[in-house]
Amino acid sequence: MSDNNLKKVVEAIEAAEAALNLAKNYLVEGGVVIQSASKSYSEKASGLSSSTGGRVIEGVFDGQNMIDKNSAVHPVPANYASKSKLVPGDVLKLTVTDEGKFLYKQIGPVERRTVIGPLVHNNGQYQVLAEGRAYNVLLASVTYFKASVGDEVTLIIPMGEDGEWGAIEAVLPKFDDDEPKIAPSGIEDLDLDKDLDL
Repeated sequence: MSDNNLKKVVEAIEAAEAALNLAKNYLVEGGVVIQSASKSYSEKASGLSSSTGGRVIEGVFDGQNMIDKNSAVHPVPANYASKSKLVPGDVLKLTVTDEGKFLYKQIGPVERRTVIGPLVHNNGQYQVLAEGRAYNVLLASVTYFKASVGDEVTLIIPMGEDGEWGAIEAVLPKFDDDEPKIAPSGIEDLDLDKDLDL
């Protein structure tokens, strides 16, 4: 499958998730909660606001979704979460436009720290092994950073929270200790005494 087709498939899935999310919101407004969220994220979201009619909703990111004050789950587009490097605990604002578009914005980032570890693929889930545990990462992050299993990556995780998810910040370059490091632009061949006109 080409990168263009893969992008279209991801966009179609996100559109379908958004449509399902809108239907769930209507049920939540009627007093029915479809899916319960993690208690800690629900508690953090309980003090957040939403506008009349549900056009603007605030919630807490759990690693994949936004949890609002009613414990309703709103799918966050994986591409946005990856590019914005969202981590669990971040506060988001969801605006539903008159055209039915879902626009997310990060309004309250949590404190972060970084760890380093190898990328693995376990039971259909990409993970980074760091500090003796496995952190889940989004497939969209893996493809966005062009990471491969075995790559060392820098992972952003929330400070002081024992979450299961992290956000890839960067893929570390590979160095083979047996081969000489090559400086960029042929600098290694430059004779400073002859070639520089000081």
